Amino acid sequence: MKDFLEKLKERLRSALEFIRDVRKELRNVSWPSRSELTGTTMVVIVAVFFFAFFLFVVDALVRTGMDFLFSRVAH
Repeated sequence: MKDFLEKLKERLRSALEFIRDVRKELRNVSWPSRSELTGTTMVVIVAVFFFAFFLFVVDALVRTGMDFLFSRVAH
């Protein structure tokens, strides 16, 4: 039982040390400003829509090409 309590104490100590280290590191983080955050968010949203449209067009072209090939083979 004593061994169990020692292991439990050590785990609690290491968990508390971990939390202290995380808080210390978070103080050192260079957080973006609101304008930087808004700008990069807009870039991501525009990129997602661009690639979605691009993949839609590629899918439509491939589907049309496959339909054409299958219609030629079927006859």
